[in-house]
Amino acid sequence: MKVSVALFALFGFSGLVMAQEGAAAVDDQQVQVEQYTYSTHLDIAKVISQSEAADVCAVVPMRMTYEDSQGKRHILAYEAMGNGCSNG
Repeated sequence: MKVSVALFALFGFSGLVMAQEGAAAVDDQQVQVEQYTYSTHLDIAKVISQSEAADVCAVVPMRMTYEDSQGKRHILAYEAMGNGCSNG
């Protein structure tokens, strides 16, 4: 009897963890991309990921995923100069 109660508790807990992980994945998919402007207020507490600049001498689109000081996830789209420019 004790074994079945322990197994039931274990499976119930693992189901709860899986439900929370599934909700987090859905939250990431529902984050809207924000376009950066000079007036954008940035509250970046933790950078999660950032795209790499292309090896071209031109302005390229970039994205950064980050969490703010409240723990809310954001995706920021902006433009930056590529890494393919030389000074000579």
